[in-house]
Amino acid sequence: MPALVFFTAFVMLSAPSVSAQEAGSPMILPVDPAPLVAETDQGKKSFAVEIADEPEERRRGLMFRERMPESQGMLFVFEQTQPLGFWMMNTILPLDLLFISEKGKVLAILPGEPFSTDTISPGPTVPARFVLELNRGTAEAMGIEEGDMLTHPLIQAAGGN
Repeated sequence: MPALVFFTAFVMLSAPSVSAQEAGSPMILPVDPAPLVAETDQGKKSFAVEIADEPEERRRGLMFRERMPESQGMLFVFEQTQPLGFWMMNTILPLDLLFISEKGKVLAILPGEPFSTDTISPGPTVPARFVLELNRGTAEAMGIEEGDMLTHPLIQAAGGN
């Protein structure tokens, strides 16, 4: 069953159809008033986040963006915990993808290569509820590692700390 959920999530996130209106134009979502906070061995690190919680927002993500501030990211919010897969079609920025449990635990940190259609996933046995996309190298520079806890009101609402 997990493999089926993974496939469904991957298809949902990677639907190749792009309307003429959105072709080549980035989606800019409002920055959430609440910061996302990472509790690391180096202390607390805060990020401004855009929230992608609707199917179309999750599908488009950071496509066509040419830059993003270092202290900012996009938090992908899913209705349920499941194996997830992403790709980088039409994504210019190299990214860190942090797969996060419903309780806010960082399960995996994986690199996203610009324009790649390869699946980025910790695998079908690692279900996640959230994915945080940051500029490549930000997780390491801020000392964020697998096992660290992230807090945000949406994570807390899903059962986090």
